[in-house]
Amino acid sequence: MKIAVSGGGTGGHIYPALALIRQIKKEHKDAEFLYIGTEKGLENTIVNRENIPFKSIHITGFKRKLSLENVKTVLRFLKGVRESKKMLKEFNADVVIGTGGYVCGPVVYAASKLGIPTIIHEQNSVPGLTNKFLSRYVDKIAVCFEEAKAFFPDTKTVMTGNPRASEVLGQDGIRGRLSAGLKTGVPAVLIFGGSRGARPINDAVLKTLAELGEKPYQVLYITGDVHYEDVQKEIELVGSPENVMIKPFIHNMPEVLAGADLVVSRAGATTLAEITSLGIPSILIPSPYVTNNHQEKNARALSDHGAAELLLEKELTGKKLIDSIDRIILDKDKMSNMKEASKKLGIRDASNRLYTLMAELVSNKVK
Repeated sequence: MKIAVSGGGTGGHIYPALALIRQIKKEHKDAEFLYIGTEKGLENTIVNRENIPFKSIHITGFKRKLSLENVKTVLRFLKGVRESKKMLKEFNADVVIGTGGYVCGPVVYAASKLGIPTIIHEQNSVPGLTNKFLSRYVDKIAVCFEEAKAFFPDTKTVMTGNPRASEVLGQDGIRGRLSAGLKTGVPAVLIFGGSRGARPINDAVLKTLAELGEKPYQVLYITGDVHYEDVQKEIELVGSPENVMIKPFIHNMPEVLAGADLVVSRAGATTLAEITSLGIPSILIPSPYVTNNHQEKNARALSDHGAAELLLEKELTGKKLIDSIDRIILDKDKMSNMKEASKKLGIRDASNRLYTLMAELVSNKVK
């Protein structure tokens, strides 16, 4: 099967696509892939590093008010459709999947006009503009949250989950702990604010460092590269407890996650897919700076089912953070209940579900 994939702009669109490709490659050696992204987007660097064939088009997103730039965007879209048609014909794609971001618009639209089976994958509980637009043209819509179904036609929508959920399974949590300087046999809290970190979370953690040093658990605190130097300056003044490991970034997140007992993080779709797949309780601090406030809605999909505690950024203080951590990790019954609730929400065979959906579409097309 020849599979064309498109997704870009943020890691939340790119990493699920790569997880899907890697899983399919393991189980279906004859599958071929083409990734279509943008030349200047994050996907160009990441996808090329994975040695996946990559081609690019130029496209931008719409501004939320009338402007000349939107006229240019329409022209770029039409040009992108023409270029995408050419690429898809040359590749002889059997199926096309878009995992989000502006670049999916012309690519998936072009595929639908060529009669190639098409799927869009919506990671969040609230879809973005591109997937709302494409939902009218694609054959199937794959979602990760029950809440997302309300935005799409029932007849097209399928619950598949996020391929990153499949990728974190089977990781060595002990090795993950040791790689980060954590001990085995002591409860571990993982705190991070996304790949770039989050200043409000950093500020709250810094205010509790002394108190964390007196706790019977250990903490791995990921600051994000851009915040690490500022955090280090603060630590030089207040000191760092022995049971708190502070790092700018970790490259083996699946392993480290597998070794965590409790996660404190933003509520990005990929993170939630990973922690529910592993059945990890969480304290979620949604970013209020995202489109349609979708992170808070993502978080509520877990907190409403007892899998997480929701802590809004506007209410975040050092005291509230440490109180939330203590309330969960020091209560064995609560930890057990939250683990069970988290695991119930996890979709561990997401990659297989997506591949099966692709295969069915291709088979129906051949008939």
